[in-house]
Amino acid sequence: MQRVRIALIAACLAFSACATVDRAPEMSLHELERGLVATQDPRIAPSDQGRLERIAEDFRNRLAGSDRRRSILALSGGGANGAYGAGIVAGWTQHGDRPDFDIVTGVSTGALAAPYAFLGPDWDDELAAAYSEGQTEGLLSWRSFAAFLSPGLFSPRTLEALVEEHVTPALLAQIALENKKGRRLFVATTNLDSGETVIWDMGLLAEGGDENALRLFRQVLLASASIPGVFPPVLIAGVTEAGTVRQEMHVDGGVNTPFLGVPEGMILSGEALPGWSGSELYVIINGKLGQDYRQTKGSLPSVFVRSYQSMTQSLLRTSLAAQGAFARRNGMRVNVAAIPPEVDASALDFDQDSMTALFEEGRRRAAAGDGWAPLNVGLVEPPSPPGGGSGGQPGPQNP
Repeated sequence: MQRVRIALIAACLAFSACATVDRAPEMSLHELERGLVATQDPRIAPSDQGRLERIAEDFRNRLAGSDRRRSILALSGGGANGAYGAGIVAGWTQHGDRPDFDIVTGVSTGALAAPYAFLGPDWDDELAAAYSEGQTEGLLSWRSFAAFLSPGLFSPRTLEALVEEHVTPALLAQIALENKKGRRLFVATTNLDSGETVIWDMGLLAEGGDENALRLFRQVLLASASIPGVFPPVLIAGVTEAGTVRQEMHVDGGVNTPFLGVPEGMILSGEALPGWSGSELYVIINGKLGQDYRQTKGSLPSVFVRSYQSMTQSLLRTSLAAQGAFARRNGMRVNVAAIPPEVDASALDFDQDSMTALFEEGRRRAAAGDGWAPLNVGLVEPPSPPGGGSGGQPGPQNP
């Protein structure tokens, strides 16, 4: 089934080359008819140094503001493999030591789970339903095929319906309440126009509290989960410095970053920073970190799959290594949960039985207390060829 899906994507990319998304021209604010603009702009771009410095300061203040251990949860991309991460979160509740996270971040499929993880155990049933009740089963089916109509192989209707059903006014009201307490929820998209990762302050957006805020919240989650080429991009309106409205083209946040941990500006500083000692970063990788060495077949699907896996896993290991270097400088602990090598998983397998099994695997491991491993060299080194050592991921350990 995995090969069929990849072959379908690889064979049909050419057919979608002529399809386009119509973009409205730049217009004055009072003429806006298409798209949504938030009352307070919740987006933070890497080029916005002022806002980045404020969010970094917010991280530090939040993590240093109490004697209790502070924590961040970062959920990665991974398509259907997000079911495993959702199971980890639910099983963590059952184990009895799930933190009340100060900051929760999500990328791609992790963005869909992040609001529930942010709100806590009372929302575990909703989290489980989103990943294990079969609502994603038609995402990559012939009935959703739309390569001739849009710059994506499949229609976003199923994904839109999933987001609309689960992102409710009640969800936004609870997120707004937690945001007012100082907790933070962030989601990443990729702005294709600027080539930048955009961080969205979803708590600030939720505080808008109206239909506009609800619709934009849904748009952001849809954009973060829209894999380029598979689903069409999402147009999100923003206000320029000149006060005009311009549509931005946003896609999967995983294009630029596999997960959102410690802000990049802090990592690049190379210095020990106050306020981080004793805090913890938990990273849920909705995929595998290591690959078993095997000879790649010369077929297009095999080359495509192996190249994509190698690229994403290399980016993951690099990002984890950077987070680990920051943690060592600042007395911070980093714990990682990833799909074990022996578990059968595919980012493109949205079959209900497969996703339910993956959710249950994550839930079972976390409930037993062995879903997490401390970040170490073994987690971020690439796999070795036969005879060159084991590499890969160590067995699950308690943090």
